Amino acid sequence: MDRAVAIFSGGMDSSSLVYMLKQDYGELIMLSFDYGQRHKKEITSAKKLAGYLEENPTGAYTEHRVVNLRTITSMLKGSALTDDVDVPDGHYSEEAARITVVPNRNMIMLGVATAVAVAEEADALYTGVHAGDHFIYPDCRPEFMHHINLAAQAGNESFAKRGFRIEAPFLHMEKSEIAKVGARYGVPWEDTWSCYKGGAIHCGTCPTCVERQEAFYIAGVTDKTKYADAEYWKTVTTVPGVR
Repeated sequence: MDRAVAIFSGGMDSSSLVYMLKQDYGELIMLSFDYGQRHKKEITSAKKLAGYLEENPTGAYTEHRVVNLRTITSMLKGSALTDDVDVPDGHYSEEAARITVVPNRNMIMLGVATAVAVAEEADALYTGVHAGDHFIYPDCRPEFMHHINLAAQAGNESFAKRGFRIEAPFLHMEKSEIAKVGARYGVPWEDTWSCYKGGAIHCGTCPTCVERQEAFYIAGVTDKTKYADAEYWKTVTTVPGVR
């Protein structure tokens, strides 16, 4: 039976990914990571969405696991996501958004997830990185994904299932395109979590909230998510005709 492992944060991209993969595989193992992020609420969202998928009788058998990385990432200082640093407001295109980088985060997560995938004899490991992340996050770029794939295959030669690879199907997609994919597969957007501030509801003003609202607007996809400020993104967006 075909088996896949997917990194699953509970956000827009990874939720679209696992909803899509459920239709493509016989078994799907979803891994969420607790790395001490202030927006740990994303794990709660991942658990809720995983429950929906488990209840759905069509598609793959699914299993959700949470990996504890807190002891590692407590040593990674200087990021607004894991340290005592304010999360900025504004657009991802602004220099201030660089403070949301967690050093080597994707390599750490992909390394652990690769180990799980090899142990589970999975055909592939999936991640939801996308084109909108390329200019800020080096570990979301095509060259990184190419080399981490080669490293995973070389480092697990004769142990990984034949043909094992790391897949990033959204690598060259904008977030608005991913919104269309998620809508096609019925992702309940209001139960996903993106906000970096981790409050009771999405703040609407941090870079990922702005990017999220832009994506839904461009895609023409209805977003039932509640935002503390649902108008701010229009003042900083680069989408023509919105301001």
